[in-house]
Amino acid sequence: MDVGVFIPIGNNGWLISANAPQYKPSFELNKQVSQRAEHYGLDFLLSMIKLRGFGGKTEFWDYNLESFTLMAGLAAVTSRIKLFATAASLVLPPAIMARMAVTIDSIAPGRFGVNLITGWQRPEYSQMGLWPGDEHFASRYEHLSEFATIIRELWSTGRSDFKGNHFQMDDCRLLPKPTGDIKIVCAGQSAAGLEFMAKYADYNFCLGQGINTPKALAPMVARTGAAAAVTGRKVGSLALIMLIADETDEAAMARWNHYQAGADREAIAWMAGQAAADTRSGSDTNAKQYALPEGAINLNMGTLVGSYASVARMLDEMAEVPGLSGVLLTFDDFLEGIEAYGQHIQPLMKSRAHLREPALS
Repeated sequence: MDVGVFIPIGNNGWLISANAPQYKPSFELNKQVSQRAEHYGLDFLLSMIKLRGFGGKTEFWDYNLESFTLMAGLAAVTSRIKLFATAASLVLPPAIMARMAVTIDSIAPGRFGVNLITGWQRPEYSQMGLWPGDEHFASRYEHLSEFATIIRELWSTGRSDFKGNHFQMDDCRLLPKPTGDIKIVCAGQSAAGLEFMAKYADYNFCLGQGINTPKALAPMVARTGAAAAVTGRKVGSLALIMLIADETDEAAMARWNHYQAGADREAIAWMAGQAAADTRSGSDTNAKQYALPEGAINLNMGTLVGSYASVARMLDEMAEVPGLSGVLLTFDDFLEGIEAYGQHIQPLMKSRAHLREPALS
């Protein structure tokens, strides 16, 4: 099972709590996390893009770096680990994004990929005058499908004459072409998202569910596989999981409960309100994910809480889910978390037995 890190491009990582570690994003922080991940033999890094945060007393995600420029910098200070930047299709024309990807591919040949998103949080884009109107909720995957078609054409042939409802290319050119296949990741959960994933993506995010329920994502992984089978393509599933690990189960759970007690309710309420604004797509996936109170301090992502041995065991259980290609990890404290994973958790994992040495470099 591949293991990656959802690097802390936004302040406070993925914990919306005043009791969680409070920090601002920086290149130096992400460089340290990335280099330690590579040191311990992890397989990939992914950075999101967030253009407006949730506010509240923790100013959650009000501080964010930009994904492509960050990954370009990290490409230059790593040598083996794969890198995925996130492209918000409402703010990056496809031909420009395709050229940015080729540029990073030239820094890290064969190591770069792209996470494509439609954009669902209206204030991120309306603040810049770039929100196309609430009809975007219903047409966003049509928009992203055209976007993906164009970048694939440019990367494979060096040109595109695509004409669609959202984009029109006029003998658009792109040289040089990438050194190899640039992989595409997406997070299709709704019917439209799964249809897009099956046609264009190489990997699909499957959101983990609950606390210490490593196999709860199996139905979503199965849905990904079934959708991909319709198009005859192979699409891997990546599970988004937070680790809260300590010497003992009791110590880890005490930390988790402490974070829950410090929940930034104002930021969580704002997040839930934005998710509920999508009334046109026919999907309530976002509203369900972000509105539930349990686990909302980490956006309701699946969470493994326990001792190093317990977390290693649960990750191995997750590796047994048919069709799961890998996990994308977040931590409460990223620098401490990556060290705990590399030194204490990974060496206990059967699914990572090929990395028994404590470090690769």
